[in-house]
Parts: sequence; structure tokens; C-alpha cells
Amino acid sequence: MTDGLKITNLSAGYGKHRVITRFTAPPLPRGRITMLTGPNGCGKSTLLRGLAGLNQASGEVLLDGQPLLALPFAKRAEKVVLLPQSLPQGVHLHVLESVLAARRASGGRSDREEEAQALALLQQLGIAHLALHYLDQLSSGGQKQLVGLAQSLIRQPALLLLDEPLSALDLNHQFQVMAVVARETRRRNMVTVVVVHDLNIALRHGEQMLMLKAGELIASGEPQAVVTPENLARVYGVRGRVEPCSQGKPQLIVDGVINDK
Repeated sequence: MTDGLKITNLSAGYGKHRVITRFTAPPLPRGRITMLTGPNGCGKSTLLRGLAGLNQASGEVLLDGQPLLALPFAKRAEKVVLLPQSLPQGVHLHVLESVLAARRASGGRSDREEEAQALALLQQLGIAHLALHYLDQLSSGGQKQLVGLAQSLIRQPALLLLDEPLSALDLNHQFQVMAVVARETRRRNMVTVVVVHDLNIALRHGEQMLMLKAGELIASGEPQAVVTPENLARVYGVRGRVEPCSQGKPQLIVDGVINDK
């Protein structure tokens, strides 16, 4: 496979501390959402930051056959966008201005067409009414996270990395955001990797999954093939199962904690 992301023997961490060591994953195709799951501290954020060039990383990472880690940071930033768990504080820009600034950072123009695209994106995310509000005056982390997603999508990356983009959102916005991410992933033919803790969200919205524990890839494949009783016990220390709900969609049920994990 030449189109998509291929990760082989990736090591990443901070200083001398390696969180991810010789990590290899199956190819992540364009136009599909890959869910990255695992317990706290297992290396999910470190992996994303390594791919984005924000921490030390070595190994082979190919994006459409091109070595990603060999690119200068500025060149990699044109292809890869990471939305972190929290956005920088104290940015005194209107929401719309911040989205347009993100587009210009990736080589976009500043004209009426770009402004119309930015407003349309805010509308799709349900925050068009915030266009003229200042970023540092938004009332909730959820609103800031939605603005961050708009900033990420407007840059039109080849590789979109979302680190827990749903954590501060209510149920309505969680579904709205995942619908937008799914549509834009297909429309723009991006490689999209989303970190989530809620395995039911991963089962419902993911097309493939990587499950990590202590920096190691435990399982990969279609979500229902990954979220098995054996993997739940090994990775999360719980007794669980996936069963269809009344509408036939997969649903995780946790029956208890394994005390001797």
C-alpha cells in the first residue's frame, strides 16, 4: 500500500524517557477513521505527538510513501495537524479570525471564499454563533475544543490527529463532531486518528482500531474484532463483552473488575 500511513519501529518519548518503543502498526488507510484506545498513560498522546514532530521520535513513518520523520517541522506541519487535549490560553482573537489564521498558516489565502468556508465549517460544528466571540472569553472547554477542530479541519491536512476531541463535549456535540469528522475524512480522503476513552464511541464511529497498553500495540483491526473479552481483561482489567443493542449496533457491557489483574 502506498496511500495512507505506515508506522514501523517507531520510538517516541521525552528526553531519555521512551514511552513508545519500536511500535509497528498495520497500514492506516486514507478516507477512514482509526480509533486509538488504551488506559491512561499507555502512550496514546505520545504517539500522536511523535507523528506530529512535537517530541523526540525515531523509526520509519511513511505518509503516502514519503518519510514523514525526515521532513523539516514546517513541511511536516503542512501535511500533519494535531489537535491536542487543550488549546493555548490567552489568545485574544475572534473565533472566525483564529480559524482563518490557521488556514493561512497552511498556505491558504485570506479572501471571501476562505471566509465563507470557515463560516460553513463553524456552522457544521454548531458554533457559527460564536464567530465574533473572542477565544479567551469562551465559556466552556467544549466550545474551545470545537473551535480547535475547526482550526484543524480548515488546514486540510493529509494526516489528522485528534487527541480526545470529545472529552469536554456533551452527547449532542459528541455525535455532531464525529459526523463532521467522518464526513470530512471521506471527502478530503485524509488519514484520521482519534484518541478516545469511551469504547462505545470507538465501536460506533471507528472503522478500525489500535489498542495500546504500556506503549505496546495489543490488538488492531475492526473495532468489534479488537474489543473482545480477552483484550478487555488484558488491557483494562475488566470483565466485559460486546453485544448488539436493540438497533443491532455493537455495545460494550462491563460486568465487573478483575481484581487480580
